[in-house]
Amino acid sequence: MAAKRALRFDVKMFLAKIGAGRALVQCRKGERIFAQGAPADAVFFVQSGRVKLTVVSHRGKAAIVGMLGVGDFFGEGCLAGQPCRIASASAITDVALLRIEKAVMTQVLHQHPTLAERFIVHLLSRNIRFEEDLIDQLFNSSEKRLARVLLLRAHFGKDGTKEAVAVQKMSQETLAELVGTTRPRISSFMNKFRNLGFIEYNGGLRVHSSLLNVVLND
Repeated sequence: MAAKRALRFDVKMFLAKIGAGRALVQCRKGERIFAQGAPADAVFFVQSGRVKLTVVSHRGKAAIVGMLGVGDFFGEGCLAGQPCRIASASAITDVALLRIEKAVMTQVLHQHPTLAERFIVHLLSRNIRFEEDLIDQLFNSSEKRLARVLLLRAHFGKDGTKEAVAVQKMSQETLAELVGTTRPRISSFMNKFRNLGFIEYNGGLRVHSSLLNVVLND
């Protein structure tokens, strides 16, 4: 009987609808979802919009450690016994989130392998992305790191994408936080990329695959 119930479990429906221990949270652009140091008592799933995770050091220095979009989970540290949030989460755009209480998420992951599999894939993908970000910070120049951020935003390398791709424009302050450099340097690099034809501004930002030359060139 339990196996039949598991087979009938609809992951998409579970992540799309409110229910016991699940609530819809809507945040406006710039609004904080939770703060660093707050109790870690729920997992969030991004239904629409984009979210950033930011850490502030004891000396007050802030750094963006994650950029999340539709289909991503965050706040999952509570499932591993994390008592408090180690980062703040804020809305980059207007967002719709499903807030899933820790106890409910734990129970459903144990009972329904389909959701557990999706959740594990998410965690592994994020871990790989964070490892790549760390390597990028350790070994690449600011210019290469900026090029990588823009290419990731354009999803180059996925589905054979090769043409210029329009991406949602980010402020130079946000790009500076992601890259780990200053806003004037970001401005200089962006102007350089535009002059070389790697990116273009035409009512928005478009990224060309030729920007890969910056990342691949030693």
